Amino acid sequence: MQKVMSSVIDVIGGTPLIRLDRLTAGLNGTLLAKLDYLNPGFSKKDRAARGIIEEAEHSGALRPGQLVVELTSGNMGTGLAIVCAVKGYPFVAVMSKGNSPERARMMSSLGAEVVLVDQLPESTPGQVSGGDLELVEQRARQITAERGGFRADQFNHEGNWRSHYSGTGREIWEQTDGRIDGFVDFVGSGGTYAGVTALLKERNPAIRCFIAEPEKAAAVAGKPIEDSNHPIQGGGYAMPHLSFLKAVPVDGFVEVSGTEARATARRLAREEGIFSGFSSGANVAAALQLLRGELRGKTVVTLINDSGLKYLSTDLWAGHSHDC
Repeated sequence: MQKVMSSVIDVIGGTPLIRLDRLTAGLNGTLLAKLDYLNPGFSKKDRAARGIIEEAEHSGALRPGQLVVELTSGNMGTGLAIVCAVKGYPFVAVMSKGNSPERARMMSSLGAEVVLVDQLPESTPGQVSGGDLELVEQRARQITAERGGFRADQFNHEGNWRSHYSGTGREIWEQTDGRIDGFVDFVGSGGTYAGVTALLKERNPAIRCFIAEPEKAAAVAGKPIEDSNHPIQGGGYAMPHLSFLKAVPVDGFVEVSGTEARATARRLAREEGIFSGFSSGANVAAALQLLRGELRGKTVVTLINDSGLKYLSTDLWAGHSHDC
């Protein structure tokens, strides 16, 4: 048992790593899932939120009591709302209306001011495109400038990937005793992939690390964007240039359809008792592809990024029954 902590921030990280033996029945290989949905804000983004704020405090970029502003699909905003509440910073979360409303309600309940931005006319409700994200980015910049805020830019602040290097990656290495052959991550900002990959490659360069992207929107892999509308919230924005990925190797790419991500998230719930969101389904689906293919017989690690509670109004869980 851990000792008494001084605040909820101190319990961010240190999440369990478990085998998904029911999902891999009949496959030759082992799939391990890091349960980052068990963080206080129910997602892996709590790590990056803490990392970015504490790095900014140490550098002096963030002044005591200064407004913090960030674009979010909901998870980073929730993490920042928690960290800012404990540390005494007002926080504005800027989010597309295409993200699930549960996220906005949660952030607001944690004391955040939530600014919702309309989607592009051609966008699909519930599916945030790269164009939608650009509108959110513009509004976040405007609010930061007008109100003298600190922009907790998760796509560029080093505290993001470093939190996964010193936290997530190190934990995976220690929990597996270094017995790992592959890692796969569905990229949003690229912070998790960059941090975990940097740590694992440093310990054992033979570990193969893969990026998962939406089918027909594999921009990081350099493929043409055929369809940027997909239901996998929190990533796959068809953004080919993510700054954190420049310094780390990529051993391969895996494409996952929205249908496959949805079906795998539902299997996770029914067969493993893990109630997760779309990107977690995408992560596990990508890992299963690897175990069926080039990593057959190997041990692959991925993350359960966030909780299914954040998707109750979406087609992932709304009206869903066991026979879907």
